[in-house]
Amino acid sequence: MKNKILLCGSKGRMGQAISKIASFHDCEISAPIDQEDNAAEKINDCDVIIDFSLADATFSMAELAANSGKPMVIGTTGHDKYLKQKIIDILAPIPVVWAGNFSTGVNLLFFLTQQAARILDASSDYDPEVLEMHHRLKKDAPSGTADRLLQIIKDSRSSDDEDVIHGRSGIPGERKKKEIGSHAIRGGDIVGEHTVMFAGTGERIELTHRATDRVIFAAGALKAANWVIQQPAGLYSMQDVLGLKDK
Repeated sequence: MKNKILLCGSKGRMGQAISKIASFHDCEISAPIDQEDNAAEKINDCDVIIDFSLADATFSMAELAANSGKPMVIGTTGHDKYLKQKIIDILAPIPVVWAGNFSTGVNLLFFLTQQAARILDASSDYDPEVLEMHHRLKKDAPSGTADRLLQIIKDSRSSDDEDVIHGRSGIPGERKKKEIGSHAIRGGDIVGEHTVMFAGTGERIELTHRATDRVIFAAGALKAANWVIQQPAGLYSMQDVLGLKDK
């Protein structure tokens, strides 16, 4: 039997990509929802909710999911840290997968970045930079994936948000010891590209993931939906879904 999905943001790029392949992943989009629709009217006809909508719409959907006891997969990005924590708090009674990127390759990039950042930590002579590229229609920056990469590096160096420099202009001066660079490029129809660079003296290490088709994110979201239904209440990442945290 196919798992029934309430898909919030069904008319968006990701929503359309998920709808196209849902049947190949033992899923059925039983309730396609967008801004003009009333999700509460269709919440009972689903097994799990997938949210790829807008940052300011996630809270109301999370509230509905928690009250209905429906597991949730969240791929929406652009929440500030206060709104994200508010959403996390209200989702406590149900299992939730929240990821900035559902690609298997990107989650392997997270894992590899953790390994590299652990070795090339603040005591090393390597300077970290994160570069991300997306299509011209993407509204938030940095991307959710870049945010996660930055967090991995911050954790390895005991750095704060203030140590992350988003772009540079004018005369910013010499690079500070704890500085972590963050750069966002927007243009054309770029699906998504992320590079983590550790620049040392005489060498640099680059880890890059390039997405060429949105279907990889859609397939990952559906994999997460099938997985989260079987889990106890809690907040999970795509690395939990893929088993990378146990490696």
